[in-house]
Amino acid sequence: MQGKIVWQQGSNKPENLDNFGLISQWWSGLANKDVTLAQRLIPQTGEVDQLNWEQQRFDEVFEIQNPEIRGITLYWRKPDSPQERNTTPYQLVLDTLRQHLYIFPQSQKQLVIRVALPQIKYETIEIKNPQMECNLAGENHLLTLRDAEQRLEVKVTLSPDNCDRLKQQLT
Repeated sequence: MQGKIVWQQGSNKPENLDNFGLISQWWSGLANKDVTLAQRLIPQTGEVDQLNWEQQRFDEVFEIQNPEIRGITLYWRKPDSPQERNTTPYQLVLDTLRQHLYIFPQSQKQLVIRVALPQIKYETIEIKNPQMECNLAGENHLLTLRDAEQRLEVKVTLSPDNCDRLKQQLT
């Protein structure tokens, strides 16, 4: 679960308290930022990554106000409402790569709430069977992909760790 920080109520794992602190910092750092709050039913498999998180009718997009954690309860306000909202989780999962917090409420165990920062839209370039060249650039590897037909060249600098990860993913 690379890039995910997990806190579980009642867990004896040594990192549980530190993870809660990291999630608390992330949550309070959302103040005055636009977020999407979405609720979904947890599938039979329990894998929230398999859920359809595309925008749906009842999803809320708003500038979150006063996000804080008191005890283990998450609190926040919407800008157009004086009412403070809250939920008490039995588990929190922070996806640091995608900037999503998955909240599993104690009151509704079949539900997951996802609070997400706006997604970056990436431009996708498709290259099929490119010419490849790999060179060392200091301790890094420089991977060059060329598509003569599209007259396109992509240069990727990989640290030794990233190069090892790429090799693992290709096998």
